[in-house]
Amino acid sequence: MADINVEQTLGRLTLEEKASLTAGRDFWHTTPIARLGVPAIRTSDGPNGIRGTQFFNGTPAACLPCGTALGATFDTELIRSVGRLLGQEAKAKGAHILLGPTINIQRAPLGGRGFESFSEDPFLSGSLAGEYCKGVQEEDIMTTPKHFVCNDQEHERLAVNSIVTARALREIYLMPFMLAIRAAKPAAVMTAYNKVNGTHVAEDATMIDILRKEWGWEGLLMSDWYGTYSTSRAIKAGLDLEMPGPTKWRGSALPHAVTSNKIRPHILDDRVRAVLNAVKLASKSGIPEDAEERELNRPEDQKFIRRVAAESIVLLKNENNILPFDKTKSVAVIGPNAKVATISGGGSASLLPYYTITPFDGMKKQCDVHFSQGAYSHKELPLIGPSLRASDGRIGFEFRAYDKPVDHPDRKLLDKLHLTNSYMFVMDYKIPNYTSPLYYVDVEGTFTPEQTGLYDFGLTVQGTGKLFINGTLIVENVHNQKPGAAFFGAGTIEEIGSVELVEGTPYKVTVEFGTAPTAKSSARAAVSFGSGGLRIGCCKRLNPEKAIEDAVKLASEVDQVVVFTGLNAEWESEGSDRAHMDLPPGNDEMITKVLKANPKAAIVIQSGTPVTMPWAENAGAMVQAWYGGNETGNAIADVLFGNINPSGKLPLSFPIRLEDNPAFLNYRSERGRVLYGEDIYVGYRFYEKLQRPTLFPFGHGLSYTTFKLSHLSMTDTASTISVKLQVTNTGARAGAEVIQVYVNARTPSISRAVKELKGFKKVFLEAGEKIMVEIEVDKKYATSFWDEGRDSWIVEKGGYRTLVGTSSQGDFLEANFEVEKTWWWNGL
Repeated sequence: MADINVEQTLGRLTLEEKASLTAGRDFWHTTPIARLGVPAIRTSDGPNGIRGTQFFNGTPAACLPCGTALGATFDTELIRSVGRLLGQEAKAKGAHILLGPTINIQRAPLGGRGFESFSEDPFLSGSLAGEYCKGVQEEDIMTTPKHFVCNDQEHERLAVNSIVTARALREIYLMPFMLAIRAAKPAAVMTAYNKVNGTHVAEDATMIDILRKEWGWEGLLMSDWYGTYSTSRAIKAGLDLEMPGPTKWRGSALPHAVTSNKIRPHILDDRVRAVLNAVKLASKSGIPEDAEERELNRPEDQKFIRRVAAESIVLLKNENNILPFDKTKSVAVIGPNAKVATISGGGSASLLPYYTITPFDGMKKQCDVHFSQGAYSHKELPLIGPSLRASDGRIGFEFRAYDKPVDHPDRKLLDKLHLTNSYMFVMDYKIPNYTSPLYYVDVEGTFTPEQTGLYDFGLTVQGTGKLFINGTLIVENVHNQKPGAAFFGAGTIEEIGSVELVEGTPYKVTVEFGTAPTAKSSARAAVSFGSGGLRIGCCKRLNPEKAIEDAVKLASEVDQVVVFTGLNAEWESEGSDRAHMDLPPGNDEMITKVLKANPKAAIVIQSGTPVTMPWAENAGAMVQAWYGGNETGNAIADVLFGNINPSGKLPLSFPIRLEDNPAFLNYRSERGRVLYGEDIYVGYRFYEKLQRPTLFPFGHGLSYTTFKLSHLSMTDTASTISVKLQVTNTGARAGAEVIQVYVNARTPSISRAVKELKGFKKVFLEAGEKIMVEIEVDKKYATSFWDEGRDSWIVEKGGYRTLVGTSSQGDFLEANFEVEKTWWWNGL
């Protein structure tokens, strides 16, 4: 891709060409100007893998652990390596800009996209984001920290007004962006969907001036997809690029706004210059325009993803050394997440993985296992695609697109595909020589049940659909459609029909689907994604009492027991927040009864954010395994069997109950607004200030070995605080520990947190080894708070305390230092 001279090109552009450059060409690309040699550059989601240009039938990709899992590593070097792999994956997919990392704050447990973010703590989040961006940028790929700012819930996300104090905005929500920009100077930033204090961020000059004028950031500011709400106001505020294309706001309206002096020509030139600078920077990657997408899936990448996933896993409890398991003995594997590869949350983070490993398969590779289902955890019925067979015997089904519905005598076949994934989000599906968003799809495959019983079939659409078994209508999702959360909130709820099936008998499954324009008015969404989508699920009806009874029986017969439970991409997904913090129905009862039958059972939870655990007191061994990407099952097995000594730490607090969390009274849009009533007291800051107990505190995580911290010393200069201490591995296994440095203002003039994380380092020690560890902390960042009266940061005269430990709770080594004079500062 040729380099360009930005200023020369800018001077040769027509007004209409300038306007076109400020909006996308299509869903993933910027607009090219061929006559001047300005190519289109490609964006792609992120943040835990590079999907490429298609939600529908895309090129397989590497799926890394989710954001919270990466946060749990507390390992800056590892996260930088994650960035490098993502940069290489971006090159394979022909993407110049990675749409990540997500660095919004997990201010409450219910956020639908909470799994995408690193932490509830702004320092941890911003520090890891900076390393992530550096790693990606080392491969000459641009990064896009998002969503600037306070995009911390999914409920009415395009319309909600986030009401937040200036102090909380600065100290909590802007801080991760501030740190990432300071460390890595990312080439792009994405604006949030929501309003902040009354104005959509994409057209808020005051917010955007913080980026450009106060922080001195020079990059491309793009909207989230469909997150632009005006023409003139957004351009004047500083929004360079409207995404996706074709444009809604910057077509003929933008030149008209310039010629009528609603927008001054030099303002438009600033927006265009930012786009051209990004195009010029993209040329360094060596990725050609409209590059072909390809796969990597290298053995070394598989090994690395397995390591990252394992290092993210948090050992929550391990009484009487229940873990690690003995490989020479059999293990009872129980639970709904055992035979399902729960690799990621849903929405923009989802992708088609190269492969997946279930926990059951990971365990089975290392020992003799016995299985019992125990309960289900799905919100919608499991996808039927891999259980179908096409007419030629291959796994999957036939997908045929037509120009007219099934009952039309002159319908024309437009395209035919073989698919295995029955989640078909066709918003970016391109039918050869056909441009209308209206078309009709026939899906056909054969389902042969492994057991006799009652089977549920589910149909979710953005459009209309009917499902038939051997020609008999089982599910109708055409009339009286009800809005649901699927397809980014644009689809219907899942409609379900049931039928008795016989083991070993083949049944013909057929679905007739009409795309989004056929949807009934009650099912239409404010934002419609192209031609919509279709989701087909199926599951044998479970007898809950019998399933738990079988699980309890197995648990009582085997010495080593592991229960795999948790959430999945249906419960945690872009487009909707969770309604509660509980595990799926039946899971708590199953776990309670299994623990009663065998108190040594280990409970493994997969989720991106906390769940309630009413049985926690009775569980001797508990593991938080997050969503681990391609290598989920292998990584969990590595930790359970002790191949890898767990070293993850919780990057967010786990409350006992939903009602205990700081945002409980203020988490959802109410008449178009949400009040950030907890102010700066997010996460552990809240629990410590109120002395409210948590189930597991921020920074908590155990090991199969033990560590001792001692001999703390501190050096205090005008700009830094440096702590040195001795760390000793006092156990019999090699392992890693995260040293955490918190700072406390002893006599602040206003209310402040009890302590705040300001430094951390992960260190590895052999059994019995002693090492000296030094952690340097930026003094002004460690001591400042936002002075609303001066509209600046203040470093306040007085005494401060550093607390060094291995969790936000527990024993600390302490040292004091003084600030001799009060002073204020702005910028970075």
